[in-house]
Amino acid sequence: MNVQENYRNIRSTIEKTCEQVGRNANEVHVVAVTKYVSVQRAKEALAAGVKHLGENRDEGLIEKIENIGEGPIWHFIGSLQTRKVKNIINKVDYIHSLDRLSLAKEIDKRAQKPIKCFVQVNVSGEEAKHGCSPEDVVKFIQTLSEYPNIKIVGLMTMAPFTEDHDVIRGCFKRLKQLQQDVQALQIPSAPCLELSMGMSNDYEIAIEEGATFIRIGTSLVGNEIGGV
Repeated sequence: MNVQENYRNIRSTIEKTCEQVGRNANEVHVVAVTKYVSVQRAKEALAAGVKHLGENRDEGLIEKIENIGEGPIWHFIGSLQTRKVKNIINKVDYIHSLDRLSLAKEIDKRAQKPIKCFVQVNVSGEEAKHGCSPEDVVKFIQTLSEYPNIKIVGLMTMAPFTEDHDVIRGCFKRLKQLQQDVQALQIPSAPCLELSMGMSNDYEIAIEEGATFIRIGTSLVGNEIGGV
């Protein structure tokens, strides 16, 4: 596993994709998903030039922060249980999975400074996925303006795991439209300039549809521990 070569290839793909759709490749940030790899592999990603590291579990996040330190920009990208907010809240730079009011209240209460949050949207409507329904996003974000320690920097979604590119593209297009709906409200606490969407299997489509953060695990850092 050559993480440096993987990252070089991913950046090359990002540049080509952005050129095709008239975007600036510097707008697209790669979050290396290190859930299934060791601290050493995460360090290899940083050495390759990756600036953003993402973890799905509080235990994994804490372990890597304790061993790596504050150099990377830390993202919590998994479903976050309210009772575990206290474990990670003042250790991360971004939370990608804000999807309910009880979680927002806990983040606001525990945070020592405003936290950059993505509202997670279940665009596909799959029962197995977390997230707000698309119909509830605008109202939810309007409600969040009451919490000073929450800054809504964008929206996040996961497309269905399918080879049907039209389905994937439709999912990402819907999130982009929702982002524009939120931006039109001009809520000071919710600039909503970012879109977190796209993973190893679909990030090119996500970039074509406006992704600014893509979450890459297997094709960047591999899988040392098991899982999917």
